[in-house]
Amino acid sequence: MAKNPVPLNIKLHKQSKTLELTYAAEHCILSCEYLRVFSPSAEVRGHGTGQEVLQSGKIDVAIDKISAVGNYALQLVFSDGHDSGIYSWDYLYQLCINKDIWWQNYLERLESAGALRDPEVQVVKIGN
Repeated sequence: MAKNPVPLNIKLHKQSKTLELTYAAEHCILSCEYLRVFSPSAEVRGHGTGQEVLQSGKIDVAIDKISAVGNYALQLVFSDGHDSGIYSWDYLYQLCINKDIWWQNYLERLESAGALRDPEVQVVKIGN
């Protein structure tokens, strides 16, 4: 695959809450939740190593709008109001090829933090 590949086709599937990216040699489907929790914004990633903010309760988030940013990126507007992440072509491709590893790592971080994907569920610890 070429360095910094640009998708040939981008489709937002509102019902399944997924973004489908088609590259010359690859096809990728990313959930809106995955895209939201891995937003490249400073709100999520912070301004340096160790400043990342774990995103939880995003299982139902959807993408409301997609806009092109020049010829190098997309801006995604999410149903929870988040709109400050600029997804470069390179970052979108990284999200595709690292999806399984990054998602598993995210789930492990959620569990370690006692946080959940579903905002409607609360965890209550009883006893010691």
